Amino acid sequence: MDVLINVFVALHIIGIAALLGGFLTQMKAMSAGTARFTPAMLHGALTMLITGMVLVGLNQADDQPLNNIKIGVKLAVLVVVLGIVYVKRDDEAAEKPLFGAVGGLTVANILIATLWT
Repeated sequence: MDVLINVFVALHIIGIAALLGGFLTQMKAMSAGTARFTPAMLHGALTMLITGMVLVGLNQADDQPLNNIKIGVKLAVLVVVLGIVYVKRDDEAAEKPLFGAVGGLTVANILIATLWT
C-alpha cells in the first residue's frame, strides 16, 4: 500500500508543478496584460483534484490518521483555483488580479500542505 500511496503523492506533485509552472511561465505576460490560463494549468489542477481524492481514500484504507480540516481547506482552495482556470481557459487574456489570485492560491495550497502539521 505504501508504494501505491507514494505513486499518487508523486502524481499529486506533478499536478502542482504543472499548475504552478503554467502560472510562472506567464508572469512576464501578466505584467504586459496578455497572460492566459494554459491547458497545463487546467490539467495540473484536475490532476491534483483526482490524485488528492485517491490519496485520501488510500490513506483511510490504510488506517492512517487524517487531518480532515486541512484536507477540506486544501480542497476548497483547489476548487476555487480550478473554477477560475476552467471558466477563463478560453479567454484571450486573463485579468491581472484574477491571474495573480490563481498564483497566490496555488502557493497558499503548497504552504498549507507543507507547513500545516
